[in-house]
Amino acid sequence: MDRLKDKVAVITGSGSGMGEGIALLFAEEGARVVVSDRHEAPAQAVAASLAEQGYQAIARKADVSVEADCRALIDDAVAHFGRIDVLVNTVGWSMRGTIEDTTVEEWDGVFAVNVRSSFICTQQAVKHMKGQGSGSIINIGSVNAYIGEPKLMAYSASKGALMTMTKNLASYLNRYRIRVNQLNVGWTLTPNEHRVKVEEEGKGENWLEEAVRTRPWGRLLVPRDIAMAALYFASDESELVNGSILDLEQYPVGAPPNW
Repeated sequence: MDRLKDKVAVITGSGSGMGEGIALLFAEEGARVVVSDRHEAPAQAVAASLAEQGYQAIARKADVSVEADCRALIDDAVAHFGRIDVLVNTVGWSMRGTIEDTTVEEWDGVFAVNVRSSFICTQQAVKHMKGQGSGSIINIGSVNAYIGEPKLMAYSASKGALMTMTKNLASYLNRYRIRVNQLNVGWTLTPNEHRVKVEEEGKGENWLEEAVRTRPWGRLLVPRDIAMAALYFASDESELVNGSILDLEQYPVGAPPNW
């Protein structure tokens, strides 16, 4: 349908996982895409794959925990494509740790990646979007924002902060017709999730077989599921949707899993 025809979309953390899935769907829908990752090779690989399919895409290395990288990422997109219409703040660090074993350095690192980076990238994008009189900013949150698993204490707190920031920004930026919405994502199968389960939690290579038996639909979410929801928020179909939080999870938050 080309729902994003000629729109320019910057997607942080799009060298793999959810971000890569969003970049692919946005390109399929006509967007000109800026693929970014803290490592250059994954970003270049995704952008090259999109270009081979006939889509417009460029790659930019950006460590979004660094302020200068955030601002350069946005400015480079505008310099190359002439504008920015959509910003998807996808990058997240789901560090494992409870209140007893999380260090101050880890806490600060999680907030730098999960909240501070979205603040800086958004601030820079707004400088360009306000002159256009339009824009859509999509923050990728987590259902852990409501309470969260004890082992995800800092991560959960950071996603709760991101959710509050989303609503605050939406309230202010509507004067420029810039919309800000958030996707609170549930359990999603990505390369990083597989790595965490195997390397950090010691679940073994076959952890997925057990995991899907706990899901009502017999599978985990996949990046395409998140991309479809992001597409709605990015497109003009959601023109009057602002400050919304959409939970993407098979169990409603707070409901007993075996209701």
